[in-house]
Amino acid sequence: MTEDRTRVSILGATGSIGASTLSVLAYNPEDFEVVSLIAQRNVERLAQIARQTHAALAVVADERQFADLKDRLWGSGVEVAAGRDAVTEAAAREADVVVSAITGYAGLRPTLAAAGTGANLALANKEAMVAAGGLVRQALDQSGGQLIPVDSEHAALFQAVWGQERSAITQLILTASGGPFRSWSKAKIEAATAAQALKHPNWDMGAKVTIDSASMMNKGLELIEAQQIFDVDHERLDVIVHPQSVVHSLVAYNDGGQIAQLGVPDMQTPIAAALRWPRRTRTPVPPLDLAQYGSLTFEPPDRERFPCLPLAEAAMREGGAAPIMLNAANEVAVGAFLDGAFTFGGIPRVVEAVLSQGSGAGQGLATSGKGAPLSLEEITAIDAESRARAQAIVAAMS
Repeated sequence: MTEDRTRVSILGATGSIGASTLSVLAYNPEDFEVVSLIAQRNVERLAQIARQTHAALAVVADERQFADLKDRLWGSGVEVAAGRDAVTEAAAREADVVVSAITGYAGLRPTLAAAGTGANLALANKEAMVAAGGLVRQALDQSGGQLIPVDSEHAALFQAVWGQERSAITQLILTASGGPFRSWSKAKIEAATAAQALKHPNWDMGAKVTIDSASMMNKGLELIEAQQIFDVDHERLDVIVHPQSVVHSLVAYNDGGQIAQLGVPDMQTPIAAALRWPRRTRTPVPPLDLAQYGSLTFEPPDRERFPCLPLAEAAMREGGAAPIMLNAANEVAVGAFLDGAFTFGGIPRVVEAVLSQGSGAGQGLATSGKGAPLSLEEITAIDAESRARAQAIVAAMS
């Protein structure tokens, strides 16, 4: 840190997590300075926030947008770059904390680059841990960086286990809102459109994460992520549906007690907790008023109406290539659904079909003790194979 100012890089600066992060920084301007801002293609917004934050570097992943970004930042003093390699290099720039919020598998390489720098990794990209949790942990172990989860559920778990005896933990319980389809029939869910699936009742998120929440695949991916972050067996992980999204997760201990983290459903709170951990950072989020809610309710997830959750749980139990295949197939299926290729019920059908085929690329791979592929090349091969299969299935369904 420089003069007690925390140096921050934001991977995915123009997305919903990036916006919440920037809101926290703006609320505490004396505490932070911005090193790198990275976006996929929204150069107008990227240039705007680069000027507002006086960032040292702005990078757009789409090389075709380089000239536009350069023109918009002319005379600002902000360094400009473009392309996938530039994104990875920006993620590796010296900083105190890197917020990793690039959605999907595309965030893996820059996340690994950030993990290798020794900076704290404020992780909002769950797909990186699902596909390559072992590699991310290895990079952090070697660099001395700390993984601090930003997803509200994992941030809650992180805070609830901090300073506690890890051997006394009996269960990690992730809460799920139930999404827009919590009370819908199975037939109605399967026939749902993208417009209906994008109407999340509690959270303001990007399209892909919102669709995953509606299918409960998001919760399945979070279970796998929790297994990787907290190094626990799958038997000690569970999900409970909590429609109010006030209790963000719970940790059960062997004395019969549980510790939960509560808060208004706003991503600024877990982001603020990660930026200067273990120090706390102010946010404009209003304090939680439980009397206003009156009651908090909980129910078990319905795995029949939401088949993506058991598919993810099965991949978690199998380990190895299965979580990589699950994530790749889901990304293709969600993209196809948003493009109108089929109704909502097509998403789990695509994922299940890919998983049922097994992985030729995954057979005979060198693995770690947990059965996870060791190298980025192996992971990339499994991901590519799974996407090709998913695309073929989508084409046949369409």
